[in-house]
Amino acid sequence: MVNKFVTASAVAILLALGAAGGAQAQSITQALTAAYDHAPDLQAALLEAKASAENIALAKSAKLPTIGASISGSESWSLVGGQFSGGPSITTGVSYNQTIFDNFKTEAQIEAARAAAELSEYQIRNSEQNVLLSVVQAYMNVLSGRQLVALREENIRFFQAQLQSAQDRLDVGEGTRIDVAQAQARLAQGEAAYRASLSTLEVSQATFQRLVGTRPQQLNSAHNYARLIPNSIDAALAEAEVGHPAIMMSKAAIRAAQAGTDAAEAAFGPTASVTGQVGSRWTNGGMTDGLSGSVGFQVTVPIYAGGALGASVRKANLGQIKSEVEAMSTYDQVREAVISAWAGIQSADAQIQAAQAAVQAGTTVLDGTIQERDLGTSTTLDVLNSQAELTSAKEGLINAQTSKVVATFSLLSAMGRLTASNLGLPVTVKSAVNYTQAVEDVWQELRTVAE
Repeated sequence: MVNKFVTASAVAILLALGAAGGAQAQSITQALTAAYDHAPDLQAALLEAKASAENIALAKSAKLPTIGASISGSESWSLVGGQFSGGPSITTGVSYNQTIFDNFKTEAQIEAARAAAELSEYQIRNSEQNVLLSVVQAYMNVLSGRQLVALREENIRFFQAQLQSAQDRLDVGEGTRIDVAQAQARLAQGEAAYRASLSTLEVSQATFQRLVGTRPQQLNSAHNYARLIPNSIDAALAEAEVGHPAIMMSKAAIRAAQAGTDAAEAAFGPTASVTGQVGSRWTNGGMTDGLSGSVGFQVTVPIYAGGALGASVRKANLGQIKSEVEAMSTYDQVREAVISAWAGIQSADAQIQAAQAAVQAGTTVLDGTIQERDLGTSTTLDVLNSQAELTSAKEGLINAQTSKVVATFSLLSAMGRLTASNLGLPVTVKSAVNYTQAVEDVWQELRTVAE
């Protein structure tokens, strides 16, 4: 039974690791680059930013003229005193409408739209950071998962060898059935741990493929992005406070809320508009009414609107206060993330040093215990326990090294520097800035019609 499982495990490990070994190397930078181009979340954030930019043009249109042309026709007839008359009638005209003053309500709405577009641009950067950090986590989960699978497969071979040794000693009368049973129990535990690590690795690889768009190949945790981390936590906090996209989003949200309050208050003021139209009418092939036109203006001053105006101002004020409170919360969350990531790096460094010492000591202890068992001064159980402690130390080292890499990128994210630009990824940075500048040209629609 043992030999059958080891054969199956060897096949499985070749599928999980051997195939990757023959594949092309895939660095963290390559995975981040592929994910940046692939990520649906980033594309969705870009489209949302473009849609938000259109609100600027919509806001500007409130004080720009609307010009339209119309044509209508009819066919009429009459029968009077036995005399029939009738014929077609066509009417054409051009109309002009424009609000020339609205107590600066439109200006406030334009400012709110611009702030919202800026907020959406920072949302792209925030989504970018979340996507790239998820990729790093998935990358390290696959890498550490493969290392754990290899370690536990090696552990199985060790327990198999100990079981065979215990069985051989029992056959020649130098061992006991207890030694055999203990070796069998540890082998069963090792097989269960191995299967569990394989299942976890499969899930990690699926997550990696979802984020990056390709299956993980030969991975390596080496990177040079630690150079982006400042020398002190105070410097990291200062950088996060001025550049994190979440904080910039909060500032833009406050601007938008302030503009919304201004727009609500402007609704209490007067508005003035002008209208004009010109047209003519043709009947039976000739102009019958000549060319006619009109020009008018209208001034309105709100007096009472059933409480709607006051309610809108109060609602806008509450929205502004809410945005300021949320900004304070975001500020605290960013600081917390920086401190947590910084502590994570320090903790991972300490864990790596401790795990390396434990692996070195555990290797020495295991070798000595095996020699003592062969001399009869230690038991098989002592050997099995020493191997379990060594395996635990090696697993701790794998986990600590993984935590160090993830904490490094988590700190970059907390500082607002986990972006394609900061990392120098060879990609075209997703941004709606150019699109926003284009939609600011509100006369583009008229030129398009003219062309």
